[in-house]
Amino acid sequence: MSASSKNKKKGAASGAAKTTPAPAPTKAAPAANGAAKRADLFDIKGYDASTLVEWYRLQHLGRRLDEKAANYLKMAKGWSYHAPFAGHDGIQLALGQIYRPGKDFLFPYYRDMLTSLAAGVTVEEIIANGLSKDADVAGGGRHMSNHFAKLSINLQNSSSCTGNHSQQAVGLARSVKYYGGDEVVYCSTGDSTISEGYYYEAVNGANREVLPVIFVIQNNKYGISVPVKDQTANAVVSDNFLGMKNMLIVQCDGRNPMDSYRALEEARKYVLAGKGPAMVHADCDRIGSHSNSDNHELYRTREDIDAMVARDPLPRMRASLIAAGIATDEQLTKIEEENKKAIFAAADAVEPLPDPDGASYADFVLPPAIVDYSDTSETSWTPASDAPVLTFREGINTALIEEFRRNENTFLFGQDVASVKKQGIFNVCKGLLDEFGPKRVFNAPIAEDFIVGTANGMCRYRDDIRVVVEGAEFADYFWPAMEQLVECSHDYWRTKGQFSANVVIRLASGGYIQGGLYHSQNIEATLATLPGIRVVMPCFADDAVGLMRTAIRSRGVTMYLEPKFLYNYRPTSAPLSPDNVVVPFGKARIRREGTDVTVVTFGTTVHWSLQAAETLAAEGISVEVIDLRSIIPWDRELVLERVRRTGRCVVAHEDKLLGGFGGEIASTIGEELFRYLDAPVRRIGSKNTPVGFAKTLEQAILVNPTDIANAVREVARF
Repeated sequence: MSASSKNKKKGAASGAAKTTPAPAPTKAAPAANGAAKRADLFDIKGYDASTLVEWYRLQHLGRRLDEKAANYLKMAKGWSYHAPFAGHDGIQLALGQIYRPGKDFLFPYYRDMLTSLAAGVTVEEIIANGLSKDADVAGGGRHMSNHFAKLSINLQNSSSCTGNHSQQAVGLARSVKYYGGDEVVYCSTGDSTISEGYYYEAVNGANREVLPVIFVIQNNKYGISVPVKDQTANAVVSDNFLGMKNMLIVQCDGRNPMDSYRALEEARKYVLAGKGPAMVHADCDRIGSHSNSDNHELYRTREDIDAMVARDPLPRMRASLIAAGIATDEQLTKIEEENKKAIFAAADAVEPLPDPDGASYADFVLPPAIVDYSDTSETSWTPASDAPVLTFREGINTALIEEFRRNENTFLFGQDVASVKKQGIFNVCKGLLDEFGPKRVFNAPIAEDFIVGTANGMCRYRDDIRVVVEGAEFADYFWPAMEQLVECSHDYWRTKGQFSANVVIRLASGGYIQGGLYHSQNIEATLATLPGIRVVMPCFADDAVGLMRTAIRSRGVTMYLEPKFLYNYRPTSAPLSPDNVVVPFGKARIRREGTDVTVVTFGTTVHWSLQAAETLAAEGISVEVIDLRSIIPWDRELVLERVRRTGRCVVAHEDKLLGGFGGEIASTIGEELFRYLDAPVRRIGSKNTPVGFAKTLEQAILVNPTDIANAVREVARF
C-alpha cells in the first residue's frame, strides 16, 4: 500500500534519516481467476490505468519466465542455477521501472529476474542467459545462469560473490559525482549481504563521500537456509546503518509495486539533490526455495510457507486491478495468454541458437595492451646529455606525474597518498596532490577491499578513465583486497570483452628493510595464479618509467610491484626516457651477457644476481642475467632461447622457495628444453618461513648474493 512519509532528518549524533514504514494493506474480497481465496488489495490510487496494466503484464511475464526456468531444469535443458523471485515482485518491478536504461546504472543480483526484465532485458535475452547460449548479452554463457546483465543499457554484470558489487557501485557513483552527472547508481542485494564486511565498507564510503547511489535491500529473511536472526540482531536489517548521518533510509513493502516505487522515488529525489546516498529496505517473501539446489521445506514450517503463498503479490495485483475497475478478468486473461505465447515464441527462437564454442575459452582473458609499440623500442633512443638521472623511486614518481598530465581522466588514491605534506609513506606520490589537487589525488580509508572495488567501479563511467591505487601501504596488507582483485581478474572474461577494470594497483613489495611480518613479504606467486591480471616488477628506474606508462595507457588490471628496498638504491638509477618509450608487457631484458650459466630473475634479486655474476667472473664462470621485469605474462621465448644456448640455468627470486614463481619458470624450462640441458635447473629463493623482524633473522631468511653465487657454482660444476 502506498503511504506518505514525513522525512525528519536526524542530526549527526542521531544517525541517518529514516522514513516511516508503509502501513499494512487493507483486506479485500476474494480475487478472481485462481487467485488466493482471500487476498489483500493494493492501494493503486494515483497511478494511471495504462501504467498499472503494463506493470501487471511485466509482473506476470516475469513469473511465467520463472516457471519456464524451473521447467528447463526439470527437462535438463539448462538453467542449472535458478533463484526464483516470487515474493519480491513489488520491489523488483519498481526498481526496473524507475531505472532509466542507458542513463542510470544498475547492479542487479542473482534473484533480480523481474528487475532485469522491467529494466529492458528482453524475454529472448533472459532465456539465452538461462540456457547459457553464445548469444547471451550478459557474457555469452561465461557466467552462471540467472545472472542477468546488459551493458549496452548500463545494466551491469555482477558477480556471484554475495553483494560484492556494492563496492563497484560506490566507485561508479564517485565518478558520477566527479564529472557532475545526473545519473543514479542502483545497487540491489539480498538481506544477507549486510553480513559481509565489504558491504559495510561500501555503505560507509558512500556516506562519507556523499555519493549518488541507492542501496536496495530485498529482505526475505533468509540467506539460503540461515534465518535473518542468525545474521543480525536487527530484523529490519537497514537499522544496522542508522548511524550513517548523510544517508536516507526508506522502508517499503517489497511485495507491493506501488509502495516500492514510492520508496524508490523518495530515495532518488534525495540522491539527485546531492544530499548523499539512500537505502531502500524492502520487506519481501521468498515464496520458493533459495534456488534449485535448495529445499526450503527442510527448514521452514508449512504454516510459514502457506502464509507467504497467501501474500503472493501476483494474484493480489490482479485482484486489485479488477476491484478498482482498471481491467476486467477477460482483459487480464488476454494479457496472460499473450505473455504465454511470447515466452513460447522466444524459447523457439533461442533454443536452436549455438552454445559457446568450447575453444573460445581462451578469448578475452586479458584486454589487449592499447600501446603502440611500433616506434618505442627501448634500444631506439639515446639519452640526451642533459636527461635527468632518476632513482627507482623517482622513476615511478616521474612516470605518474607524466601520465597524469597526459590524461586528465587519471586518478590516484590509497592510504596516506594525499596528506598535505606527507604524500605516500615512501614519497613515491610526492607532488601529485600539489599539482593535480584533491579531486584526482585523494586518501582512502584503511580498507583495502574498498580501495580496489571502488577503483573497479570508477572505470565503468567512461572508457578513458584510468585509476592508479596504492592497494595497501605494504604488499603484505593487500590480502583483504583479494576478493575484489579476483572480481577484477574475470570482469573482462565473463563479460566477453564488454568491460575491463582499467586499474593499476601499486604495491610496495619485499624485504631487506628490517620490516618483519606484514612489512617484508612477497606475494607475486599468489597473484600469478589469477588469470586476467598482469603482474610486473621493475627493478631499474628506466623500466619503472616504461612499465608505468604501459600499465596506465593500457586497458585491464596491472599489479605493479615495487621492491621497496630499491626505492633509493643507487644502482637502480637510469636516465629518463622520452615520453614515447614504453616497456612492453612480457618482454624480458638481458642485464648481463654470459656463456656458462643463465640466471633468470626479477625484482631485488636481479641486483643480487649481478653482484654474484661479478664475483663468479673472477672464478672464470661466465654468468648471463635475465631480468624478467614482467611476471605475467613472462618472456618464455627469450628465456628458452638463452637457456638453450648455455644449457644451464638458475632461477632466483626473493620470495620463499616453496610455491614461488620460480617453480613455474623452472618447470617450463624442464619441459621445453630437457634435451638441451647439461644440468638440472636450480631454484634459489628465501627460506620457507615468514620474514622475521630482527636483522639477524632477516639476513638468515632472505636470499642474498652469496646464495645465488653458490647455486650458480653447483650448476656450473654439474
